[in-house]
This record gives sequence, structure tokens and C-alpha cells, in this order.
Amino acid sequence: MKHFLKILTIILAFNFKSYGQNTIHQTSSKYEYPTDPLVKQKLEEWRNLKFGIIIHWGLYSVPGIIESWELCNEDWINRDSTSKYDEYKKWYWGLNTQFNPTKFDPQSWAKAAKDAGMKYVVFTTKHHDGFNMFDTKFSDFKISNGPFAQNPKADIAKYVFDAFRKENFMIGAYFSKPDWHSQYFWWDRYATADRNVNYDIRKFPWRWNQFKTFSYNQINELTSNYGKIDILWLDGGWVRPLETVNEEVRSWGARIPEWSQHIDMPKIAQMTRKNQPGILMVDRTVHGPYENYRTPEQSIPKTKLDTPWESCITLGGAWGYVPNDQFKSSTKVIHTLIEVVAKGGSLLLGVGPTAEGIFLPAQIERLKEIGEWLKLNGEAIYNTRAIDNFNDKEVYFTKSLTNKFYAMVRIGENQSPEAIISWANNVPKSGSQVVLLSENLKLKWEKKGNKTFVYLPKELVEKYKNYPAFALKFEM
Repeated sequence: MKHFLKILTIILAFNFKSYGQNTIHQTSSKYEYPTDPLVKQKLEEWRNLKFGIIIHWGLYSVPGIIESWELCNEDWINRDSTSKYDEYKKWYWGLNTQFNPTKFDPQSWAKAAKDAGMKYVVFTTKHHDGFNMFDTKFSDFKISNGPFAQNPKADIAKYVFDAFRKENFMIGAYFSKPDWHSQYFWWDRYATADRNVNYDIRKFPWRWNQFKTFSYNQINELTSNYGKIDILWLDGGWVRPLETVNEEVRSWGARIPEWSQHIDMPKIAQMTRKNQPGILMVDRTVHGPYENYRTPEQSIPKTKLDTPWESCITLGGAWGYVPNDQFKSSTKVIHTLIEVVAKGGSLLLGVGPTAEGIFLPAQIERLKEIGEWLKLNGEAIYNTRAIDNFNDKEVYFTKSLTNKFYAMVRIGENQSPEAIISWANNVPKSGSQVVLLSENLKLKWEKKGNKTFVYLPKELVEKYKNYPAFALKFEM
């Protein structure tokens, strides 16, 4: 994942505050539907969930800095100008001797996510820095080989997945294809110029083949030793076959090597789906059979998309923990969720624990507030699909799998709802009911031309001051 980024893109037009630019992943321009019946079934199950949590947690949580990226020597990276690059890398990777999350309590994470109304989790088993949050046998650079090694929960990923499974979450494993700590990716014979492999693969094919084997073995571990995994969420889209590099990739602003950095995804996919039949593979931005859904980052597509997709957006300004982060209001997140779902997508909300292994009180409070809204209005979110006329100004529409229709009316922060709610098109069937979900109350309504007018009783206007959004159910 990349963060601290400000989105300036034609395809993805919804802006969020972030801190940089060059690493944002745009929405893929091509999509290939899976053909495996089990994958197709899992994909539809995932599309019903709509709301998930992505948890970035690793060495970067100790000093509270951007995850991994300060190791990367690119123009947009801001590091302490008084430190030498090699010294910085040594310091960063040395954080493994300090990372001791003695308050790690994955059950509390799962409870907070469940209370928020979330239905699936994606956990970072390894980010670009190469630090493993699972007990891999193919690297000593891991949480289970430091001060936390003697803790009964040292195999972090196992306990995260187990805790969320107990709450009936769909389980996703984030895995970074690049590994900057590996001598097979960043070979210390050469300088580390940027995010790419730092040697010419054509001259050293043995070394790159070792990296491919290393990647294969680690993914095999994750999909063999950690129970049921529903999603393999692969980040680092610059590690890809050269022939797949397109203008989208070039727009990231990073150097494009003259050789392929592919890790043999067909072989990995065959092994992964043997281990986990029906697993969704999300090879981010690399179009084709291993990108089962798209993942626009820190943004929402400009319009409805008919192919499966997910916006991954942070609760604060950062993916991982940073001190004094400013968290979005619950209203902001609910408004985002409404828009994403109405456009056919799912929202994956980024929440980063502290180095000790806990969510901050402010994070838990936001999640609880979101969940309180979803308890009353979630029928308009879960198990729905987008419709062609997906919105009219601040009114967004969805349709259930049983052909019930919903209008979600976003209310501005610190504002009262209007006594008359109106929208164009999507007119309810004559003589049918319009029900306010939060009250299970039938409301008076009428049709005038192609417009619908719904009348909210005065006492409800007063009761719902500062409410994020109304959800109305009707037939068409």
C-alpha cells in the first residue's frame, strides 16, 4: 500500500487528504471475469459484504512513520536530510529489535470491526520492507524472531485470522510482491535506486529465479498453514511482466526497467487454488485472470462500474499508525460507503494499530458510530447491487438481490435533514410504500412528473439532527 498521497487523476475523481503522489494505483481499465465456478461463487459472496477493514501493521508502527516507503530512494520520498541513506536503511531494518507488541489483542480488533458492521478483513502479512508478520520458514526477518518471539501469539497472522474467523469474517491476506529486504530483490552489491529490483534480471537470471521461488514458497505457507483464506491481496503492481506495463503504470512516475519483473503468477495461482479452492486473487493493477476485483486507492471512481471493485481508503491520513493522525468523522466514512456501494463497489477501510498492538480510542469510537448507523440502515448496503440511475445529487440508490430498492439520502455534517426529500427518476411504484429503515415507518410520498417527494414528519426532522444519512426502502 502507498499513502500520504494526493490524488490527481482523470479516472478517479473523489479526493481525500493524503501526502504525496507517485505511488497511487489507478482503477484498472480492463477486467477479465474468472471462469472457475468456485472463484465466481466466492466473488459474488464477497460482493455482498460491501464493507471491510485493512490493517497495516509492521516495523513502521514503532516510530510511527509511512509504511516501508522511506526505504525507497525516489524523488518524492521525504527522509531526514541529516541521515545518510545506508544509515537510514540500517536504522529502519533494525527496528525489528524494538518491535514488541505486548498489548496485541486480535479479539479486540475483530470486535471493533464487527461493531463497525464490517464483514471482511485484509491483514498485511508482509509489506514492501520485507518484514514478515507471520512465522515464515523462508526468512529470519519476522515478528517471531525478535523480542516478541517468546509470546504465545508470536505468529501474528495466525491469531489475527483466527480472531476474525470467529466473528464470521471473510479472511484476506495482504502480501507484497516486492521484498526490499531480500538479497534476491535488493542485492546489496548495488545501490537501491528505487522501488524496482536493483540488478539486471537478464544478467543474473539465477538470482531472480531464487526470488520467484522465495515468493512462491511464502505464498504457499500462507495458503497452507493459516486455515481458510478467502482473498490473496497482492500489492506492488510494478512487479509484473514487462508486456503488461501500460500508460496507467507509467503514470505512477517510477522508472520502468527494460526487463520483466514477473514472479510466474500462473504457477502461483495454480498452487494457491489447490491449497485454497475458490480463493480470490487480487494482483493489483495487473490486468487479467489474477485480478479478480479492482482496487482504486484513496479514491472513488467518477461513475458506476459494472465490474467488481473495492475502494481502499484510510480512516485517518495514514495506512499505519502515525502520532496525532486526524481521523475522518463517522459521517464522512458513512457518506463514502454510501457512494462506493451505490457505484457498485465495496469499501475497505484502513485502520492501523499502534506499535503496542491496540486500536486508539478515537479509532474505536469512529468504528462504533459507523456500526450504529449500519445496524439500522445496513439493509440498503449489504447484499445489494448498483442500478443505472445510481444517484441524484445527495441521494444514492441501490437494489437488493430480491429487487427491493433503496434511496440513501446523505445529510451534511452538523445539518438537519430536509422535511421534504426529493429525487428525479427511480420513481416508486404507484400505491406502494416508502419505508424509513431507521424507524421502520411508512412515510407519505407523491409523484410529480419524474420526481418523487417524500415527507418527513416534523418530530423526525428534530430527532435526526446531525444524522449521517436516511435510508428509504421502496418498490419500482
